[in-house]
Amino acid sequence: MKVSEIMSPKPLTLKPDQTVGEVVTIFLEQQIDGAPVVDEQGQLVGLFTKSHVYRSIINNRDIMNTRVEEMMTRDVYTGHPDDEFGEVVNATVPRLPVIDEHGRVVGMLTRGDIAKAFFYSYNDISLEYDTVINSAYNMIISIDAQAIIRIWNSAAEEYLGINAEDALGKNIAEVLPGNDLINILASGQSEPVKKVNLDGRWFMSNRSPIKKSGKIIGAVAVLQDISDIEKMSGELNYVKELNEELDAIVESSFDGLFITDGKGNILRYNKAFEQLTGISAHEYLGRTVEEIKINGVISDPVTWDVLEQGKSITAMQESGTGKLILTTGNPVCDENGRIIRVVCNVRDITELTLLKQELEKVQELSQHYESQLRSLKLHFAGDEKFVFTSSKMGDLVDMTMRVASVDATVLITGESGTGKELVADLIHSSSARANKPLIKINCGAIPESLLESELFGYEEGAFTGAKKEGKRGHIELAAGGTLFLDEVGEVAYNLQAKLLRFLQEKEITRIGGEKPIKVDVRIIAATNRDLFCMVQNKEFREDLFYRLNVIPLHIPPLRDRTEDIPVLVAHFAQVFNRKYNLDKRISPDVIDILMRYDWPGNVRELTNLIERIIVIADKDSITREDLPVHMQDRGEGSASYVMVSGIVPLKVAVESVEKQLLEKVYGQNQTTRVMAKQLDVNASTLVRKAAKYNIARR
Repeated sequence: MKVSEIMSPKPLTLKPDQTVGEVVTIFLEQQIDGAPVVDEQGQLVGLFTKSHVYRSIINNRDIMNTRVEEMMTRDVYTGHPDDEFGEVVNATVPRLPVIDEHGRVVGMLTRGDIAKAFFYSYNDISLEYDTVINSAYNMIISIDAQAIIRIWNSAAEEYLGINAEDALGKNIAEVLPGNDLINILASGQSEPVKKVNLDGRWFMSNRSPIKKSGKIIGAVAVLQDISDIEKMSGELNYVKELNEELDAIVESSFDGLFITDGKGNILRYNKAFEQLTGISAHEYLGRTVEEIKINGVISDPVTWDVLEQGKSITAMQESGTGKLILTTGNPVCDENGRIIRVVCNVRDITELTLLKQELEKVQELSQHYESQLRSLKLHFAGDEKFVFTSSKMGDLVDMTMRVASVDATVLITGESGTGKELVADLIHSSSARANKPLIKINCGAIPESLLESELFGYEEGAFTGAKKEGKRGHIELAAGGTLFLDEVGEVAYNLQAKLLRFLQEKEITRIGGEKPIKVDVRIIAATNRDLFCMVQNKEFREDLFYRLNVIPLHIPPLRDRTEDIPVLVAHFAQVFNRKYNLDKRISPDVIDILMRYDWPGNVRELTNLIERIIVIADKDSITREDLPVHMQDRGEGSASYVMVSGIVPLKVAVESVEKQLLEKVYGQNQTTRVMAKQLDVNASTLVRKAAKYNIARR
């Protein structure tokens, strides 16, 4: 289905120079919540929605003088009229502008359009399913786990004289007394090719359990009337014995069997072939192979090729039911070498494909449950390294467990002391590489001149002082496992190119070497710096940033998850009491003070503080007086004090306070947006004032 078939054509468009106030009026009049923005040539330049209107109001902008181009989204996900419907269904945007090859807007695809397309597609599939079931020559009867009849096709109505309306929804024992289809539910075993008697007539029955996710949810029986065959075979006992033996051989084959004589006339085929092609038991007996091709039962029968070439031939074909089949035709010759039979073995590889897909789904589900169990165990059973109660950390741990199951590169960001290395440990220990090495290297702690050799290793005699036998680098040492690049933002710019090549090619070349070495290793990187800003400042390669930032994980600072502080305090107090053989308790008012503190050093600072007060406190109950002075002075609900030592001009005092605040917030190595939010100013104001006082990130 093409996008052009479901999109809304000729949507309302906006101009970049229209004001937000004008657009609000248009949205109310047209009862829409968004529209594409086009230039004078009608080409798409952006998307403007009610969210932009709300943003304007929240930011106290004058909507009567604010133009659309100031607020619109410029990077817009678009589609084209000839795109397949499935290509855009996964888009996560609520509305999708559709443009032609010149970039002009020709339609709009909304979630309503997609839902409508799904609805029509579902109805078509449902009708097709009913048509196929009721068009089947054989009787098809299915029951659910409670033995209630769910399928009773037209053939069953004709043979048994019971309308579907009178059978559906009833227990099969009421409709067909004595029928033992319910035994399939109990045994869970298939019963192929079984003769049953229903209402005085004999049928050949194939009965199987219906399973979903390994659980039996019902049973199905496919029955073929064999009364005529029984009458004919009864005329000659010898013929009957031969026929029964041949039936047992042919019908017991899981693959379809299709047999012709030496002239291409159809002699017989088994039930598996009927099911594959959708033909009835006697429909084509005595007819030629050419008729099967003309009627579309099989796209291109191999029988003629076998007769012409006189040898076995295997070919891929498509049956009239749309199934993909693999057919092997074998000639059968008499004593004179003349072909008297062609036996074709037909196998449904569609079912094999479906089974493979089903197996993959089960494996994916198993991995998902395994990840969930690890996450729940970590959260509820506790862990010496992960102690938390906040939803932010819970979400982070859940995401970490999901990420651990794949081999994608992970970039962990967060302030110093938040526990980036612990998250890397958790990813590795929960991954399929857990039994392989986890190699860690702090890129900021190794001099630039040595970092390359530490990462990539070197060959014999590569440089003065090198070991005679050479040395493997950290990347090689992590082969099969995980390499953790801590403080990756400190890697020198010229070394970043070599690191990028390794990430792209998965191979390295030692210093002084010529032969590339393939290395299978997963990369986890971490930094407390804003790599995006470093890219903009030409301090970090853009291509390397995007190679590392495949799956970003951000660890929130401790001040943003203060609900974790009480459990962390209790945990560390227990750890250090046990370590130093003490039994000291921390009073509730101390915890209140700790929850109001900013924690620039995050969990590392909290750990050190608890160890210090546990060791130096001279009584068993730790109170406010045992805390450092800078923590004791903090009042309820206050952030900090502004101290002055004398009378100065007000302007000078204000500038002094501004400079101190900017120096403090820039020292935390956060993004410009986060710092602006903390100081409750616009990002542009923050940057301008920082430039005024010559303040930059440390």
